[in-house]
Amino acid sequence: MMNSQLQKLNHAPSSLLPKSSIHTNYLISHGSPSLINILPRHPVRQNDHNKKKSSSCMVIRASSGERGSSAAVSTVTTTITSTENKAVSVKAVVTVQVTAGGFLSSIVTRPLDEITDLLGKTLLLELVSAELDPKTGLEKDKIKGYAHKASHNDDEVIYESNFTIPADFGAVGAIEVENEHHKEIFIKTIDLQGFQNGSVNVPCNSWVHAKFDNPQKRIFFTNKSYIPSETPSGLKRLRELELENLRGNGEGERKTTDRIYDYDTYNDLGDPDSKDELARPVLGSKEHPYPRRCRTGRPRTKKDPLSEKRSSSVYVPRDEEFAEVKQLTFSAKTLKSVLHALLPSLETALLNPDLGFPYFTAIDSLFNEGVTLPKPKTGGFFQTIIPRLVKTITDGGDDLLLFETPEIIDRDKFAWFRDEEFSRQTLAGLNPYSIELITEWPLKSKLDPEIYGPPESLITTELVEKEIKGCMTVDEALKRKKMFILDYHDLYMPYVNKVREIEGTTLYGSRTLLFLTEDGTLRPVAIELTRPPVGDKPQWKQVFTPTWDATGCWLWRLAKAHVCAHDAGYHQLVIHWLRTHCATEPYIIAANRQLSAMHPIYRLLHPHFRYTMEINALARESLINAGGIIEGCFSPAKYSIELSSAAYDQLWRFDMEALPADLIRRGMAVEDPTAEHGLKLTIEDYPFANDGLILWDAIKEWVGDYVNHYYPDPTLVESDTELQGWWTEVRTKGHADKKDEPWWPVLKTPENLIHILTTIIWVTAGHHAAVNFGQYMYAGYFPNRPTIARTNMPTEDPSEEFFKNFLKKPEMALLMCFPSQIQATKVMAVLDVLSNHSPDEEYLGEKLESSWAENPVINAAFERFNGNLKRLEGIIDERNTNLKLKNRVGAGVVPYELLKPLSTPGVTGMGVPNSISI
Repeated sequence: MMNSQLQKLNHAPSSLLPKSSIHTNYLISHGSPSLINILPRHPVRQNDHNKKKSSSCMVIRASSGERGSSAAVSTVTTTITSTENKAVSVKAVVTVQVTAGGFLSSIVTRPLDEITDLLGKTLLLELVSAELDPKTGLEKDKIKGYAHKASHNDDEVIYESNFTIPADFGAVGAIEVENEHHKEIFIKTIDLQGFQNGSVNVPCNSWVHAKFDNPQKRIFFTNKSYIPSETPSGLKRLRELELENLRGNGEGERKTTDRIYDYDTYNDLGDPDSKDELARPVLGSKEHPYPRRCRTGRPRTKKDPLSEKRSSSVYVPRDEEFAEVKQLTFSAKTLKSVLHALLPSLETALLNPDLGFPYFTAIDSLFNEGVTLPKPKTGGFFQTIIPRLVKTITDGGDDLLLFETPEIIDRDKFAWFRDEEFSRQTLAGLNPYSIELITEWPLKSKLDPEIYGPPESLITTELVEKEIKGCMTVDEALKRKKMFILDYHDLYMPYVNKVREIEGTTLYGSRTLLFLTEDGTLRPVAIELTRPPVGDKPQWKQVFTPTWDATGCWLWRLAKAHVCAHDAGYHQLVIHWLRTHCATEPYIIAANRQLSAMHPIYRLLHPHFRYTMEINALARESLINAGGIIEGCFSPAKYSIELSSAAYDQLWRFDMEALPADLIRRGMAVEDPTAEHGLKLTIEDYPFANDGLILWDAIKEWVGDYVNHYYPDPTLVESDTELQGWWTEVRTKGHADKKDEPWWPVLKTPENLIHILTTIIWVTAGHHAAVNFGQYMYAGYFPNRPTIARTNMPTEDPSEEFFKNFLKKPEMALLMCFPSQIQATKVMAVLDVLSNHSPDEEYLGEKLESSWAENPVINAAFERFNGNLKRLEGIIDERNTNLKLKNRVGAGVVPYELLKPLSTPGVTGMGVPNSISI
């Protein structure tokens, strides 16, 4: 009987269908897997449009995931039309997580809420029909009912109620929810139970405000995804209304309970009202181009009307905040505690902020003896936030900050000292994004010589041929693609003199030349450091090379320390912060403003946006702000984020954020249709690119399967108003300073959409994982990657005494150049937290979203994606045992695992989360 009804349903227009058939379709589309598999792979859009509208569409705007540690469940019973045109009772179970900051938490409102429970009025649910009334053309009356409390234990509260729905109500398309409590609650799911073919699960995963805070009801849709043109008639108004609510009106200061997404410039990094020296320029303007961040609406500062006042917490839309499990065990509270409690304690323990490490053994002591911290007033405080790092010496005694030895030093204590490791890390280290092929010779700056001095490099043909021992000429090396460079010359040079005015830091423009040997490894050939003219002093530049005399050897080591500091700053400010965290926030804001919760592309992207706005807000609060960790511990100091703005202006292009395009731009690959991945790598053993391209292809295949299912007709992409609105807003509002650039991809075909989405998912997952989770492993022992160089080279305008001391004890010159004790320990503590995988992390290809699970085509595509990632795990394991791959395998070499998909919690050096969550 059911099969025959289904066949009629697939071919009959809805106007000819009895109301009972509408419900049959509802049951089938939400029933058992065997019945779901009977449905067509995708609705026919011309002949079956009306039939499509009669199917159910319970779609939820998912939030950033599960929250809290326990759950409350409320239950409401509803009635839907049966296949015999009769009423059928259905129970709705609403799962509400109990959280420390919300439901059942306040001693003031809790008695009132308990009375509400006793009266059976915890939640008001209003069921909405998916279709308009065929007689009036208006929305059908909603079916309303209150929930009442049935039971309560430590983990959940259960509420029950009964409704009766008229036989002609049709399919339920949405539920509106009003929270009668005085506090917000976090609704995890709504389950509709009692259907002939099983229950219908509605995953809400969202905070619902109290009606006393906001009278607007929350709208939740069912799991069925719809592009705008296919929205069931009864849901079109609600679809538009929900987006209007999320956009807000651009006015007023945002409250913590708000769910409003809007844009603003980075005008909240400075604090001019506190100190004049903490004033910072607004980033997001013609002078300082920058992506946009989420608007908070805070008042302006008194001294600078363009800047926004800072506050102890930064607004993000309510559903973007960390889950409590993450707050309590990991990022938010842990990082804040490190920044606001641990670091001040370090400053107390290490009284002299300029004091460097007197010996290398003093650096080693951080890992075997630790730093004694004064006991905080709250006993055991540090042990609760970072138990791995802070140990209690004795009961009632002081605390001990004892760092874990990073794997790179655990495997080889002197790895950081060697040239081969310095070179290897350009391909398999924390920043594999800077190395590029030299295609123009001789090297020459593009900066104005009137301001910055002669543009020609001192790395000459003769010097290079001497260093490569005559194995080939420079011309031959260029033709054979053997010469590579780390080029931090033109980007850094405009800041050199400004940075040098700041006490305790220095800066150069730098070029580092590397040569590809016959065995596929890189060898550093020369480092050039340049200072532009200043005052009556002309430009200063010098080239340093690996040498066999003692003085030259120590100068080479010092030059490498400067380059490492340049690379550390560029990595953190540009490769990590700008290109992942900062550039992604506009995609998130635009998606929530323009794509409905029931839009399939919103559903695809949402897991990749989890927690990003919260971690970005935390960065603005404590990391990249004026006087924050970045400014205090990295070479560009107060100009750090301004330098990232310059990089955005000169270098950032969306079309180059795709991994293949990035590799081609840097000359690290060329297009080759006959090669795997369609690319031929310039350096065959390039661990980041080797693993990354497999991951890129897996993401692209998954996105392609998904997009092609929902857009079988190419014209549907261009006619999708929400999709076009999202992409337009990304370009014109989120990245407004680059809105007129010709390189923005057009969005007209499924192929365009697949490439755009693959790029965004790659940036949030693969790119971020590759440059984030190895931070403690590679930079935890700071001589390997010093974040700051504090002294000039001994050969740059030295005093007689300074140079004499260098000759007498060169080791001290290197230690003086390295970060101070406070700078080093601060960075190490922060990097330990930032390199951590959260206990509630969600990894790429691991979690099947409920809306994907109910669609057999998408479910199958996701299973293929999951399988591809498991194969990548095996490939990486095999590669890390292949002794022929010298850039990832060798004596004391840390294996390259940063793009290995899964990880356990903690600092592991592997794992690719869905999103930028730390």
